Amino acid sequence: MAEFIDAKQAAQRLGISRQTLYAYVSRGLIKALPGDDPRQSRYLAAAVDQLAQTRRRGRKPKEVAKATLDWGMPVLESGLTLIDKGQCWYRGQNAVELAQSCTLEDVAGLLWQTPAARAFPRRAPEHLKAYAGLLHQTGNTPASETLLPLFAVAARDEATSAWQGDPTLLARGCGDLVRMLAAAALRQAPASAPIHQQLAQAWGVDPQRADLIRQALVLCADHELNASSFTARCVASTGASLKAAVIAALAALGGVKHGAMTTRIERLWNNIDLNDPATTLRQRLEAGEDIPGFGHPLYPDGDVRAKALLDAMMPASLDTARLAATVKQLTGAEPSIDFALVALRRYLDLPEGAAFLIFAIGRSTGWIAHALEQRSTEQLIRPRALYTGPRPTQLADTETRDLQAGMAPG
Repeated sequence: MAEFIDAKQAAQRLGISRQTLYAYVSRGLIKALPGDDPRQSRYLAAAVDQLAQTRRRGRKPKEVAKATLDWGMPVLESGLTLIDKGQCWYRGQNAVELAQSCTLEDVAGLLWQTPAARAFPRRAPEHLKAYAGLLHQTGNTPASETLLPLFAVAARDEATSAWQGDPTLLARGCGDLVRMLAAAALRQAPASAPIHQQLAQAWGVDPQRADLIRQALVLCADHELNASSFTARCVASTGASLKAAVIAALAALGGVKHGAMTTRIERLWNNIDLNDPATTLRQRLEAGEDIPGFGHPLYPDGDVRAKALLDAMMPASLDTARLAATVKQLTGAEPSIDFALVALRRYLDLPEGAAFLIFAIGRSTGWIAHALEQRSTEQLIRPRALYTGPRPTQLADTETRDLQAGMAPG
């Protein structure tokens, strides 16, 4: 008869925390089965023991490293965001449900575990003098390209430095970073109004449709251990300020495999006949090219964030619906949040590049949360590399002598 154990016993056999066990379940590494108590899951003991043996024995180091870094086994513990069974939760609260009514400031307070009013008081943050000078030099450069340098010279370091022990000053400093990032995106002086209202006013969006920007910001707030958030954690683990962590994360977000995916989607959209998208899309696929903005490894049935945002725009955005339906018919893939942000940008007639700016501003709250969480562990993130280059002659000679000595009769 099969033996079943509870979550506590399974975690003990695996040598992990219960939170990590739940992450294993979400990644499909172990299966949770319903128990007599509907509030508690049970686990097949044999499957747990097999996974424990696999973890102890391991595979080749190179394979283990590659699998871990490529949507694989969790590499650290976090209490921020859970992605499981096709849903996304911020500290146990459903992200899509939060987006229905919360502001980005509300969610920031949740992620940072501080009252939103403390982090975002009714006064605008002060910026460094260099900010105003650099603003005059931006010219016609796209705002997405000037975001990082403007933020770097605008935000202050003191309140978010590692030595800051006053929780009120730290919370306010975190809020100031988000407000300064919004100011840098809009190329204006920092303000104290809710972020979505600042963006809507600068982009000429009426209050009713500004609510779509609010939802988008909340849906972008965090997404577990993505590349930019991991970058923020690495920087924070060195003892650097939260400002430094945000700057590093911004640099990571700018890659076309991450936040700048929106640029690829814009280019696709600009070069497609929306009356007959199937022809262009089929040609791309036949040429071996991908269709950016569709499919997500963590959401096999579709990105719930994208669905929530796209549904909020329907039925007015017919071009979006037609394009998404065509991709679904050709590939079976559903839209990702990147596609939804570009659809929002076009629906509201925002400046090109605004999709990336919304992504960056929203995600900055998650970067700060990850940096704060990593800082609390007092642990430096310093993994080892598996060397694959030529073996130094001196080491090779030593290893040969050691091998010969071990084989000598004794």
